[in-house]
Amino acid sequence: MNLAWVLVFALLLDALLGEPDWLWARVTHPAVLMGKVVSWLDKRLNQGTGKRVKGSLAIFALVLVGLAAGWVLSLFGPIVECLVAAVLLAQRSLVEHLRAVATGLARGLQDGRRAVAMIVSRDTETMTGPQVARSAIESGSENMSDGVIAPAFWFLVAGLPGIIAYKLINTGDSMIGYRNDRYEDFGWATARLDDLVNLIPARLTGLLVALAGGCLRDWPAIRRDARLHRSPNAGWPEAAMARALGLSLAGPRSYDGEMREFPWVNAAGTKSITGPAILRCTEVLWQAWALGLVLVVAFALIF
Repeated sequence: MNLAWVLVFALLLDALLGEPDWLWARVTHPAVLMGKVVSWLDKRLNQGTGKRVKGSLAIFALVLVGLAAGWVLSLFGPIVECLVAAVLLAQRSLVEHLRAVATGLARGLQDGRRAVAMIVSRDTETMTGPQVARSAIESGSENMSDGVIAPAFWFLVAGLPGIIAYKLINTGDSMIGYRNDRYEDFGWATARLDDLVNLIPARLTGLLVALAGGCLRDWPAIRRDARLHRSPNAGWPEAAMARALGLSLAGPRSYDGEMREFPWVNAAGTKSITGPAILRCTEVLWQAWALGLVLVVAFALIF
């Protein structure tokens, strides 16, 4: 069985089962394990001089470990490949987290804030309802790329070694890829490598979202807005989702008590975002997922 067919079944399995609590209550989730490894390296290497070199060696070692682990697991055949790939995809859990925010907002602002705090790193204590909804939609758009399309892309390119190495890079970036005093040097290589491995998947995600949302005609505007984002990649799915839903995303937000002024994406869109917009976002994400699945099936049939 070629990798494309294995990926098809992995995508379907993830969409059907998501993250079963009964399993991860008994076994450590690979993402948690990856986070522990990154944390261990951070504590032991991110000190003293030569932090940029140490950080570069750390991510290089992580990638080698990921490639080796993927190669060993792939020796067990397509069923194991399918199961491992499904665990490392996150479409269903992504949508469930977004729906939890919409449900929380329907109950009250405090519940909405608590729910969105589970998926974003910005300050949530003083968010308004529209800010909660906007944060959820932005997170969902970006994580469609990081949690679904990019892992699937790298599995298609390099099988289990590719998807595991990607997840290690992405986990590392989410933990140490910050431009602050602690991680400016140590996380430099990880952040740059994450930018590189997401270069194609982010744009592909933006294209899928634009197709699903019926706004492909706005691609020049999506491309322009994507470049406003502080990340070279995250802006693409976010800009596409903003156009698909007719919303204005990004803009000012607070991190660690400090308000930061970021430009608006699709500034002409509505800023009065409510819970139903989050649910509409989940619909677009499923439609984009379905289009991606069709592409993988076509790839499997052709090659």
